[in-house]
Amino acid sequence: MITDVYYQRGFPDPIFEREFVMDIVRQFVPGAEKVTDIDETGGEARTYAVDNNIILKVQRPQQLRLSTSLEREAFFLRQLENIEGVIVPKVLGYGKQDTIEYTCMTRMPGLAVRYSNISGEQREKMLFELGKMLFLIHSVDIKPFLDSGFFSDIDKSVHDVKERLKANFDWGLQRLSDKLSQAEIDKANASAAEELSKITEARIVPIHANPSSTHTFVKSNNRFSGLIDFGDAYISHPICDMRRWGLSERQPLYEGYMSWGKSTKDIAVVYEATAEMERILENLNK
Repeated sequence: MITDVYYQRGFPDPIFEREFVMDIVRQFVPGAEKVTDIDETGGEARTYAVDNNIILKVQRPQQLRLSTSLEREAFFLRQLENIEGVIVPKVLGYGKQDTIEYTCMTRMPGLAVRYSNISGEQREKMLFELGKMLFLIHSVDIKPFLDSGFFSDIDKSVHDVKERLKANFDWGLQRLSDKLSQAEIDKANASAAEELSKITEARIVPIHANPSSTHTFVKSNNRFSGLIDFGDAYISHPICDMRRWGLSERQPLYEGYMSWGKSTKDIAVVYEATAEMERILENLNK
């Protein structure tokens, strides 16, 4: 597993002049007219909205890290082109200009779930549709991903997957350690080990990494509209995408995923084991 380190923290991080942005975009969309918005949320990349349907995504130099890659994202998105049922941005161009790494892509319609008012049955339907699409993403041919050279964070076996799940559990337990006795910590670790022992198979697939409410989009009518931001992608088990949603919301996502009737039998085992490990942490935090 990759440990995140930002290794250019002191680099300047300018907001580019609009004409500089348009010079890049017009290489791929000659008729593009103007920058309409700049997303300044402080993530690994800065995005410039152009007209109503184009995004120029630029790597922020001081936010450069091994786990994030615009080139990896462009590769992943291109692997998903023309797959019916997969709604993601279309890459219009990728490159570097004056040491600036960028991706020009189509803009996802609607807005992120995090900033919407979606709730209740509509939210469950959205999660169900997201689950269906995640299954299609996870079903893409893995060989080009392994051959691409863009992925250094790769789980190759059931052992690797279990190590990743245990690391996630350890991180959660560490956050609670100040208020727990050693006996409680030991019991929690023993329970987690028991759950992990149930996992004997693990499907290995390309993973989005964070299909959460920040990157899942809905239309104005609150219907699911697609998924963005594949820059942190890696290769592991499908549960790594499902667990980005809390236990209280994960069931409709899981049901959508399983609705295709084609999932390997390990999915249910890993899903339940992971959920139980998270319940252990939730109970300790009460």
